[in-house]
Amino acid sequence: MSKKLVAMAMAFAFHASCAAAETVTARVGVIPVIGAAPLFVAEKEGWLHESGLDLQTKVFESGPNIVQAAASGGIDIYIGGVAPAAAGRAKGIDLRVVAALAVDENVLVGGPKLKAFFKKGVAPAAAFKAFRVANGRPARIATQPPGSVPAANLQYWLREATHTDPSDVEIVSIGIDATQQALLANAVEAATVREPTLTIVQKANPEITLIAGGSELFPGQPGTVAAISKDFLEKHPQQTRALVDGLVRAVEELQKNPDRAAPHVEAALSKGIVDGATIRKSLSSPAVHFVVDPKSIIESTKALLAYQVKLGVADKAPSVDGLFDSSFFDKVTSEKSSKK
Repeated sequence: MSKKLVAMAMAFAFHASCAAAETVTARVGVIPVIGAAPLFVAEKEGWLHESGLDLQTKVFESGPNIVQAAASGGIDIYIGGVAPAAAGRAKGIDLRVVAALAVDENVLVGGPKLKAFFKKGVAPAAAFKAFRVANGRPARIATQPPGSVPAANLQYWLREATHTDPSDVEIVSIGIDATQQALLANAVEAATVREPTLTIVQKANPEITLIAGGSELFPGQPGTVAAISKDFLEKHPQQTRALVDGLVRAVEELQKNPDRAAPHVEAALSKGIVDGATIRKSLSSPAVHFVVDPKSIIESTKALLAYQVKLGVADKAPSVDGLFDSSFFDKVTSEKSSKK
């Protein structure tokens, strides 16, 4: 039998077995950002249900909050930043990253008050200092709580990349929705944001400007991942495989046909609050790059975790041994390649 026929037979057997299997419901914790779009597309297209996996989704404000829910056994699938998942494993919350979803998501934006100080040729540290001198107080920057990926990215940029004087900035730790509201209300001068927040705030106020992109905040910035609890993975390897297969298909759809994918993301994220055009624009934003291979973010994750130690978030960097399980991705992509 030819390799092509063997591959076709394997694929048929997999999908047939999925169809025959009992449908499993997975409890999903997700941060409502564009980086999670592959999950929404895979679900709305029906690919997951067809393969025996139904999702029961709950929205969270940050990765650490999802990890806390996983600790109590309330979450099977984690869709959030990789750092909290790694930190959770160090505390006995065994999550396995089976797919990366997006990188370079977090960017830093500044409001009108701060924008005036970020002039061409002026270093960020000098701009922040000038703001403090002019206003008699430090610039307030909103980000997610300590331990989250956005918080670490911001601290790296301030301390290591720009060498900003800590007295020139005040870090405000709040959730995603509160960050958007604070920025638009001028309650903070800057914020780390992800899509669709970036597109939303710039549409609401064109004076909000991009100060630093994702790779500037942290080189190779790892972002949203899909991680499975050890218990769910071991009990339901077939459904885990179906999830990864769906995510691979979804990323291809987002890259090749974003217009088709956009309504699915809109339905999941906006709940009728954000128009489709905004969601479509955010999918093509420089603030998000979709990826799937978990191996592609291992080294940058190690670097991020090491930096968390420097920040005092952890006593030592959590080991990534066992954190990444690329076996499902490798099997899915191997079969796809053999079909060509």
